[in-house]
Amino acid sequence: MIQSGTYLNVIDNSGAKDICCIKVHPGYKRKYASVGDIITVSVKSLRSKRRSASKVKKGDVLKALVIRTKVGFKDFSGKHVSFFENAAVLVNNQFKPLGTRVFGPVPKKFNYTKYLKVASLSAGSIL
Repeated sequence: MIQSGTYLNVIDNSGAKDICCIKVHPGYKRKYASVGDIITVSVKSLRSKRRSASKVKKGDVLKALVIRTKVGFKDFSGKHVSFFENAAVLVNNQFKPLGTRVFGPVPKKFNYTKYLKVASLSAGSIL
C-alpha cells in the first residue's frame, strides 16, 4: 500500500532513482495505492551515471505507475504476490512510460490492462 509520503524506487531508465508519492489517483478521499494504480510523485534523487542525459530533473512533479509493493496483492487466480520493495515506473500524461527499459519482473496482470507497453519493456513477468 502506497500513501502520501511513501518513497519508491524507480525501475526504468528515465534517470530518476527515488521518488516520493504526493497524491493517489483517482478519487477524492482515496488513501492507498496498490499495484497497477497511478500516483503523482516528486523526484527526490537522480541516478549518478545519467545526471547529464536524464529525462527528468530533481523536484519534477510527474505521474508514476506502481509496479511492486511490499504489501502483497491477490492476482486473478487467487494467488498472493508480494515483493521486497516498493517500485514504480514514470509515465507521461498519456500514460506511456518515460524510459525505454524496465528493470526486473512485473506482475502478469499488466498484460491485460492498458499498460501493456510496460509489460513488454520489462525483463519478465511473475504470475
